[in-house]
Amino acid sequence: MAVALILLLVAIGSVLFHIYSPWWWTPIATNWAYIDHTINITFWITGFVFVAVIAFMAYCVFRFHHKEGRRADYNPENKRLEWWLSVGTGVGVAAMLAPGLVVWHQFVTVPADATEVEVMGQQWQWSFRLPGKDGRLGTSDVRNIAPDNPMGLNRDDAHAQDDVVIENGDLHLQVGKPVKVLLRSVDVLHDFYVPEFRAKMDMVPGMVTYFWITPIRTGTFDVLCAELCGAAHYQMRAKVIVDEEREYHAWLEQQKTFAELSPARAVVKATYQSGGK
Repeated sequence: MAVALILLLVAIGSVLFHIYSPWWWTPIATNWAYIDHTINITFWITGFVFVAVIAFMAYCVFRFHHKEGRRADYNPENKRLEWWLSVGTGVGVAAMLAPGLVVWHQFVTVPADATEVEVMGQQWQWSFRLPGKDGRLGTSDVRNIAPDNPMGLNRDDAHAQDDVVIENGDLHLQVGKPVKVLLRSVDVLHDFYVPEFRAKMDMVPGMVTYFWITPIRTGTFDVLCAELCGAAHYQMRAKVIVDEEREYHAWLEQQKTFAELSPARAVVKATYQSGGK
């Protein structure tokens, strides 16, 4: 009886802790509430199965505990029970997978009016690139990376000249505007992660991965690296600031383009090549 009660208390306590836990998601700041809904569905299904299994164990412990003279009934097969378990398991798995597949389709289907923003990760800092007045990003290549060209932009591409390059700074986004976030890494695996955005994706050297979001509220949000990337992984921090349209464009006007930064970068490169002399 004591073991059965302990099992029931474990099940009830786990459910109550989940419901009343002070540790929960941060308030969402993008359109990806669908991800929260999908996780909640998974919690409800797995929670129901957890409580059902524990309750069944408690029942068996109490109902079939040892008694003098009682003999166990050996029943190696039960076709009816096997069918019920197979069908129930299949329905449960499908109920968890189906919402995830729907959300994944939305996750990889970028709106046609989304603005592209590039994020580059390297040990241990973030760099950002936004399109200039032409509205599109220029091409880039890791082979172009140099002290005077840290993001590897193609100098011969006219579309790259007005790109806004932000190194070791904050990224600003416009509220209500869809953004396709292009992700690059120049050394090891990184993961650009803003908890309030929900969406994230690994950054793999040699690949350009992406996700998209639509910020739904203004504010300042911490950027973390969600992939262990070396000794200073914990220091790989930045901020994303979501502005109203007017504030966003005012900030954007103050940023320097790749063409404007190139002369200063050339000095840096010359100093670097001369050994700092």
